[in-house]
Amino acid sequence: MMKITTIGLDLAKNVFQLHGVDASGAVVLKRQLRRADVEKFFAQLPPCLVGMEACGSAHHWARVIGRYGHEVRLMPPAYVKPYVKRNKNDGRDAEGVCEAVGRPTMRFVAVKSVEQQATLAVHSTRALLVRQRTMTANALRAALSELGIVAAQGYEGLRKLIARLEEPSEDIPEMMRAALLVLAKHWQALDADERVLEQQIAKAARCNQDARRLMEVPSVGPIIASTILAKVADAKLFRSGRDFAAWIGLTGKDHGTGGKHRPGRISKQGDRMLRALLISGASAHLRQQKARGVTDPWLRDLLARRPYKVAMVAFAAKTARIIWAMLVKGEPYRDRASAPAAA
Repeated sequence: MMKITTIGLDLAKNVFQLHGVDASGAVVLKRQLRRADVEKFFAQLPPCLVGMEACGSAHHWARVIGRYGHEVRLMPPAYVKPYVKRNKNDGRDAEGVCEAVGRPTMRFVAVKSVEQQATLAVHSTRALLVRQRTMTANALRAALSELGIVAAQGYEGLRKLIARLEEPSEDIPEMMRAALLVLAKHWQALDADERVLEQQIAKAARCNQDARRLMEVPSVGPIIASTILAKVADAKLFRSGRDFAAWIGLTGKDHGTGGKHRPGRISKQGDRMLRALLISGASAHLRQQKARGVTDPWLRDLLARRPYKVAMVAFAAKTARIIWAMLVKGEPYRDRASAPAAA
């Protein structure tokens, strides 16, 4: 058998499909492997290039296969799809992966460490608790509003509703009150658990030198800094700060044709969690700046000529570019707004 130079591996839960080619591009391997046989196969195979889609369990298998000297490259599934031929099956998927990994213009995903994936698990759990907490609070408010009982937005208003539920009242039928108390207790449990995870993330971020450096950027706190370090294994994979902002989904869609460039709204095609965090951080920063007085000339001019939400997203995109530059160069944050003018 000819020497295998490139393998496309289609990941699955139990049955994995392999497609291998030699240096000339000729197909020399097509086979299926059970889950228990994957590591044994690559342990006996001479080092080669292995391509996989960056999907569930991909980072785990990249670490496992990489131990045996193989060069493992992960690719976004959306970039692999054009190389998959019709009549889709596992064999065609592996063939498409094998073809895509050798393309000179292909973009790759850095392999995450176990520590990074552990941090992401904490963030994902916290995000799930936040969503469930919001759903529970909305259900509680909606049920009481049917009886004409409403309260102000925010925690204080919700706590007043819960306190009202704890005391029997003629305004709320007893059967309804008992059911809503279940929701209230569920909300309190979700809120307590979420706060514990948030404190855990904040404590870990303050003990991390890179996270502390990122937290010097305006609008960046422990949650954002920790999320970025967990999600971005190697910032140098992005060619520029704009590419990094585009990966997050904070750049405008391109509608260029006939030599005319028409940028549109942000694409929202990137990392949803990171995009939401950066926009939330930008919103909080802008509120503080408007209350205390905007000191950044760039931000002041932007707020003067563009709507508030447009400025908020633009500031989030600028923050993403600053973060990319800090990660690539390893430098601390430099506040240009407060820097002394050149003589």
